[in-house]
Amino acid sequence: MPRGGARAVSGPPPDPNALRRNRPSDKAGWTTLPAEGRAGGPPAWPLTTMSDREFELWRDLWAKPQAVAWEALDQGYEVALFVRALAQAEQPDVKVDLQRVVRAYLDSLGLSVQGMLRNRWKVAPAAEVEAEAAPAAPAARRPSARDRLKVVPCDEGA
Repeated sequence: MPRGGARAVSGPPPDPNALRRNRPSDKAGWTTLPAEGRAGGPPAWPLTTMSDREFELWRDLWAKPQAVAWEALDQGYEVALFVRALAQAEQPDVKVDLQRVVRAYLDSLGLSVQGMLRNRWKVAPAAEVEAEAAPAAPAARRPSARDRLKVVPCDEGA
């Protein structure tokens, strides 16, 4: 196992809400994906014949918000290879190596939280989520240090 040095995914993933935003790597910006996902049916299957389980996974994945970015980046083969590996990884007594491959695909295709951050993708909030998240009344102000102080009377004769 290699040691030391930078790796492709070393260090913490980027944070869209970080306070320091003047890094050179931030020039690319973040891509906001639609919450409703990709419209339309899945594209044609690019590999050899697919199983029923692969068809279910293929159809479900192409309805996700990440599918908008996959389509723009022409990642049909990568998604198909992930679907095939995932279908095989669901079988009993699967090798750990195949599970590692599936995990790597999850990250590279932005299907995990870490993968979304590394790809600099975020999902737009849905309209109903925004309506629920809006507070009905302004939040109460926390007491300041000055509010917690009290005046102590001074005895002049003491």
